[in-house]
Amino acid sequence: MIENRVEQLKGKLIVSCQALPHEPLHSSFIMGRMALAAKEGGALGIRANTKEDIKEIQSQVDLPVIGIVKRDYEDSKVYITPTMKEIDELMEVKPEIIALDATGALRPGGVTLDDFFHQIKEKYPDQLLMADCSTVEEALHADELGFDFIGTTMVGYTEQSKNDKIEANDFEIIKQIVAKAKNRVIAEGNINTPEKAKRVVELGVFSVVVGSIITRPQLITKSFADALK
Repeated sequence: MIENRVEQLKGKLIVSCQALPHEPLHSSFIMGRMALAAKEGGALGIRANTKEDIKEIQSQVDLPVIGIVKRDYEDSKVYITPTMKEIDELMEVKPEIIALDATGALRPGGVTLDDFFHQIKEKYPDQLLMADCSTVEEALHADELGFDFIGTTMVGYTEQSKNDKIEANDFEIIKQIVAKAKNRVIAEGNINTPEKAKRVVELGVFSVVVGSIITRPQLITKSFADALK
C-alpha cells in the first residue's frame, strides 16, 4: 500500500513545506494550508519538518509525505533527523518516507551513519528511508547501505561539498549518482525553476523536491527586491 502511494511520485513534483521558528510563516496551520496550495498546483508529494506540521498536513492533503525533524545538538553538525528520538517522533505520524542526514559527519554521541541506519532498520524494518547526501561518494555509500531513496539535499551545505553546486555542468552530480546507484534518486536543492525540475527528471531521477522558491515568500521577495537595487 505505502509502496503504491510512493510510486505515484515517479517523475513528479514534491513540494517542501517548511518554516523554522525564526521564519514568518512558522505555524503548523500555515504549513497545512501551504501543502493544500501545493496540491492544488499539481504537487504529488510533500516534504515537511516535525510531527506537528506533518499531522496538520495529513489532515489537509492525502499525499505521501517525506518527514524530517530538524534539531541542533551541541556535539554534532548533523541536524536533519539526527537521533532515534527524532525517528520515534516521526513514527507517531508515520510519514511514508523518513529522510535523514547521510553525510560523513558523526551524529550526536559519536554515532556513525552505518550504526544509526541499522538501529532504525532494527526498530522499524518496514519504514522507507531517504538519504540526504552532499557528495557522489556519500550517495553511493548510502545506496550500498540500503537506503530506499538517495537525495542530493545537502550538496553545497557541507565542508566537503561547499564548492559544489547541484546544477553545475548540467547537473553532473545528479548524472553520476543516477548512473551508479541501484536505488531511486530524488533531486533536491537549488531546483529553483520549472526548467531545472524538468531537466533533472529527464536525467533519470525518480522525483524532484522543490522548496524555498515555492514556499518561502521572504526569499522570493528578496530576489525581486535585490534585482531592483
